[in-house]
Amino acid sequence: MHLFAYLHAALSARLAELRHTGERGDSPVPTAVIIFGLVAAAIVVTGLVMTRATDWMDSVPEAPAGS
Repeated sequence: MHLFAYLHAALSARLAELRHTGERGDSPVPTAVIIFGLVAAAIVVTGLVMTRATDWMDSVPEAPAGS
């Protein structure tokens, strides 16, 4: 029974300490903005690469007929 009382006291003290501490880390909003910006940049780069690849494939001459 002493073990449970000790664990309860230790857990209560730790939770009180965590509630008292003001530093909780970064807000999720800046992280979401950064992720949105990276996704937008990836979409733009993918579109440019696809356009360049399509233009390059269209410029390749076709094989002569009958070969």
